[in-house]
Amino acid sequence: MEAQFVSLGVQTLKLALMLSLPMLLGGLIAGLAISIFQATTQINEMTLSFIPKIIIVALIMIITMPWMMNEMIDFTIRIFDMIKSYAF
Repeated sequence: MEAQFVSLGVQTLKLALMLSLPMLLGGLIAGLAISIFQATTQINEMTLSFIPKIIIVALIMIITMPWMMNEMIDFTIRIFDMIKSYAF
C-alpha cells in the first residue's frame, strides 16, 4: 500500500513537470533570445525582457491547454479509480 502511494507521488511530480515544461522552455528560450539581443545592442533595460516572456508563456499556455486538460482529467480519473479499489 505504501509503495502505491509513493508511486502516486512520483506520477504526480512527473505530471506537474510534464505540464509545466512547455511554458518553462518557452520562457527560457525567450529570455535567452532577449538577453542576446540586449547584449548585441547594448540596451540594458530590465523591463524589456518581461513583456515578451509573459506573452510567449501565455501563448504557449493557450495552445497547450487542451492537451494539459486531457492529461489532468486522465490523471484524476485514475486517482478516483484507485480510491474505488481501496474503499471498504
